[in-house]
Amino acid sequence: MSRGEPMSDSAPFFSSDSEAEGPEDQGTATRVSRGRALVIVFVLCYINLLNYMDRFTVAGVLPDIEHYFGISDTESGLLQTVFICSYMFLAPVFGYLGDRYNRKYIMSGGITFWSLVTLASSYTPKEHFWALLLTRGLVGVGEASYSTIAPTIIADLYVKSKRTNMLSIFYFAIPVGSGLGYIVGSQVSSRAKDWHWALRVTPGLGLIAVLLLLFVVKEPKRGAVEARPENRLHQTSWLADLRDLSKNLIFGAITCVTGVLGVASGVQVSRQLRKKTARADPLVCAAGLLLCAPFLYLAIMFAQASTVATYVFIFFGETFLSMNWAIVADILLYVVVPTRRSTAEALQIVVSHLLGDAGSPYLIGVISDSLRKNDSFLWQFRSLQFSMLLCAFVAVVGGAFFLGTAVYIERDRERAENYAPTDEPIVVPKSGRSTRVPVSSVLI
Repeated sequence: MSRGEPMSDSAPFFSSDSEAEGPEDQGTATRVSRGRALVIVFVLCYINLLNYMDRFTVAGVLPDIEHYFGISDTESGLLQTVFICSYMFLAPVFGYLGDRYNRKYIMSGGITFWSLVTLASSYTPKEHFWALLLTRGLVGVGEASYSTIAPTIIADLYVKSKRTNMLSIFYFAIPVGSGLGYIVGSQVSSRAKDWHWALRVTPGLGLIAVLLLLFVVKEPKRGAVEARPENRLHQTSWLADLRDLSKNLIFGAITCVTGVLGVASGVQVSRQLRKKTARADPLVCAAGLLLCAPFLYLAIMFAQASTVATYVFIFFGETFLSMNWAIVADILLYVVVPTRRSTAEALQIVVSHLLGDAGSPYLIGVISDSLRKNDSFLWQFRSLQFSMLLCAFVAVVGGAFFLGTAVYIERDRERAENYAPTDEPIVVPKSGRSTRVPVSSVLI
């Protein structure tokens, strides 16, 4: 088959001929040194950190944005909605491009575009809120170009446990970047007395990231570290890719449906239970996790025996698991005084990611590797299956913590509602007129 000929849908993924992979792969590295690979991962982690910093900077200054534009909560919510929609719809486009063309240049172009658009958004005039919405949507273009491609570069640098380790480091940037976004956004806005400056931090750091990408990152050959020596990887068509990946649609559909059902049912059950007890919220969260645990266990254990049974157990398990999403957010807000809620949100994001999706893939991988007796397909499956049982155990532990929360929830809510800072200014009479002084100055 000539180089200019398109690849047939039926072409094998592995081929033993000596064809080149395509024009986009010419000049790429067939082997990257260990030190260079570590530097590349560091650069990608830095960019991922910026990615999530930018995403949550707006959240850190959202009250200021609402006041500046005079918008409602509904309109301010559109800022995240347009970003996510843009990000969601463009991710497949960049996935397609990332599988076929030079990934380093795609990411560089995307990050440059993202940085310039973010900077432009900081100059939005007060009467043009629609322009801020537009720029936030365009930011999704740049972030989609990076998030879909960067992990694939790490995958082409490492295999097996080393890949797991590096991906764990890469995804640690999610909680750290999210927390920094809140902190940097609110602090810069507070110091500058202007929320616009909060959006001018990440663009400069983004341009530094582009320079690092262009001059430090070396494009690895796709699949070179995984392909058998006698085989080469062929580029398959996009339709063939979609056909293979569509096998995941069932799980994805179940996750979407159960997410909606779980959130809606959790809120409704909590609303009804509040009529009987003030401890309803943590009790519903505890019930969700405790009911989720056995279904999660059964889904893992039936994974090899029955696909249908596995999907059924996943459906119920994810439904119960999703019951606490909205309720946890509500709990966080009503046990914290309003002036500290942004900080509390930031801490919650950092801690939940650190104890959850940031470290858990690495921990599961470590347990799986320690259980595996050999590299046979059976032991690869069994070791991963047994290691994932830890998730069911953690769900039970989480349920127990929510039960403990129920003991203190009323007291904590009352403290937050009755909180009055000692230095809150009050009006007092002075020399025939009124003046504002700190509470501490009149306390006996």
